Amino acid sequence: MQIDRRTLLGVVGGLGLATGLDPMSAFAADTTQTPAAKQPFGVRSLGKSTAPATVIEYFSLTCPHCAFFATRVLPKVVSVYVKTGKLYYIFKDFPLDAVALMAAQVARSLPPHEYYPFISALFASQDQWAFNSDLKTKKQYQDALFRYAALAGMDRASFDAAIANAKLRTFILNEQKRAETKYHVNATPSFIVDGRKHEGAMDFRQFSKMIKQA
Repeated sequence: MQIDRRTLLGVVGGLGLATGLDPMSAFAADTTQTPAAKQPFGVRSLGKSTAPATVIEYFSLTCPHCAFFATRVLPKVVSVYVKTGKLYYIFKDFPLDAVALMAAQVARSLPPHEYYPFISALFASQDQWAFNSDLKTKKQYQDALFRYAALAGMDRASFDAAIANAKLRTFILNEQKRAETKYHVNATPSFIVDGRKHEGAMDFRQFSKMIKQA
């Protein structure tokens, strides 16, 4: 499938982000965050940290269940809970394979305001870059992923540097280990609310029930 920047924005808009959120600034900047949030190791989130409820999602960019939640449910969560100031939503990487780890490194290496539109586009087109049967080698997977990174403004040198960033790779894997130890996360997506783990790609009704119980 051929994709250009207009198509990418259309994908993001189709996920419901066009309703009051500028697609390219949908990474709703938490103004309480420090400048470190702009770096690959900073928090990636939507909404304000002062919201009455906080959800942490552990996800893998190559998980079909995560893709279902990201494309079918999360846009409504953003509209109903994040935009209204009721929810602070934190993204945490839990890569299930090497391709997901590579994609996570690239996503975190983009400017923070590009993060949510980028991972939304990846989830919406997961079959094209993660499960395309024509992709056989590591370089082919990288080239497929780079097409999306380029549309988010990343040049090839920056893309290659993101993939080669051993410190960032270690950071992501250490975060994954902490999730396994602290919350016993062993599947994606997993949601942490009030210190409790909830597993599975729940629908909006189930998600709302979880939030209301918080």
